[in-house]
Amino acid sequence: MYGTVARMRVKPGALEELWRLAAEEETQIAGMVAQYVYRMDADPGELYLVVIFTSREAYRANAESPEQHARYEQMLRLLEGPPEWHDGELVFPPD
Repeated sequence: MYGTVARMRVKPGALEELWRLAAEEETQIAGMVAQYVYRMDADPGELYLVVIFTSREAYRANAESPEQHARYEQMLRLLEGPPEWHDGELVFPPD
């Protein structure tokens, strides 16, 4: 499996809209296994997004699609700036 972890800051008052977008995405993205969002205790405006795909190929196909670019633009409007992305292979637990 493969995916990304993103650190982001949500704009004040935009959290509910971000949740709505995230819920819509779960049913639209081929190859996506799961997504999780953590909100930090020390700073509720700081979020960490974890997204898991079946493979690197599925992740890349999504990342390079026009549909994902449109979803990203919607999400970006709700954030204070672009997310900090960290892509990689899921190695634990092993398959």
